[in-house]
Amino acid sequence: MSRLRVLTGITPSGSPHLGNYVGAIRPAVRASRSPDTECFYFLADYHALIKNHDPVRLQRSTLEIAASWMACGLSPEHVAFYRQSDVPQVQELTWLLTCVTGKGLLNRAHAYKAAMDKNAAAGADPDADVTAGLFMYPVLMAADILIFNANRVPVGRDQIQHIEMARDMASSFNHLYGELFALPEAVIDDNVATLPGLDGRKMSKSYDNTIPLFVPRAQLHKLINGIKTDSLPPGAPKSTEGSALFELYQAFATPEETAAFGQAFADGIAWGDAKQALFERVDREIAPMRERYDALMADPSQVEAALLLGAQKVQPMAQDLLIRARAAVGLKPLTQIASAPQKAAKKAAKASFKQYRDEDGQFRFKLVDDAGTVLLQSRGFASPKDAGALVAQLKSGGVTALDAASNDLEVQAEREVLTSALQDFQEH
Repeated sequence: MSRLRVLTGITPSGSPHLGNYVGAIRPAVRASRSPDTECFYFLADYHALIKNHDPVRLQRSTLEIAASWMACGLSPEHVAFYRQSDVPQVQELTWLLTCVTGKGLLNRAHAYKAAMDKNAAAGADPDADVTAGLFMYPVLMAADILIFNANRVPVGRDQIQHIEMARDMASSFNHLYGELFALPEAVIDDNVATLPGLDGRKMSKSYDNTIPLFVPRAQLHKLINGIKTDSLPPGAPKSTEGSALFELYQAFATPEETAAFGQAFADGIAWGDAKQALFERVDREIAPMRERYDALMADPSQVEAALLLGAQKVQPMAQDLLIRARAAVGLKPLTQIASAPQKAAKKAAKASFKQYRDEDGQFRFKLVDDAGTVLLQSRGFASPKDAGALVAQLKSGGVTALDAASNDLEVQAEREVLTSALQDFQEH
């Protein structure tokens, strides 16, 4: 039985910080050691080109991110760890998917809509500074996933839409050319830790409040000493609730160490002593990895060799799927025409309902045609059962049910198109 395939893309956009380590890198490295899972980790350098037009910065960031993951324990020998640009099959598959993807689907991508809204608010042309790369981002992301028929894709809630779009593209291709692609599932871990930064807010580059993962020991000490605290004096009991120091310590400590640190807060530990305890605990875990990271940064050939090893692992898999995709669409040797069986007449294109959970937690459905164009979009429902019940009504009741449920639906197609699409469900 084939193992479950899990794929994670890592965009090279600067050096990781402690929040990245606790929330993403550490759990992913642990998961990569499962014998039941086939793991794919790739440096999404083509994606980085959408925003980063500095070639020196891009190359440096790729090295830093790859070295960080390797230093944190990711084993290139046991997983597929590769650079996106080393797998050219992804780009060809992107074009094949482009040809079955409706523009309307891409129009609804969050990043594109956000750029349009920003321009509208500024009174600028709606497409000002919007590149085709930004617009096509979801297709490239779908190709990253589908080239290996990944089953699961761990993402944040803001990325759920991209996985849904990848499923739509895979479904459109499968409907037109036969079952080739598995439909990927988004994996959302609501328990992923988010760490506070130097100012107490979520640690983020956008807030400039991060603690870089592999800064020198002296600088780590200085940054931790700079974490904001209140003015309670030594001896005064201190609450662990909302304390950035306590949350950071807890992310690295054992339950027993955390309990002891919490008791120290209740006993009135001085803030300076609390910061020193936090520094020592973090550095104990990071120091061996920092040594490995520094060695990798000093010898980039080790990182390059690891990424090329990963490319060698995945290229045969990518090529196998691409050959089948090319054959499916008719891109194959002309000598195969005579011996190929006559293809059955193509069935009339049909629309299909797609149900999903959006990033706001609401359950929705849409009616899409073979090109991925949305004909009908529902409002959000609190439960999947309610959304499914309305889908059933539309399938059985056709336009009558459509009119009755108009308050719950956003119509995006001509009346005749919807009538025909819903009639197909009643006939079958």
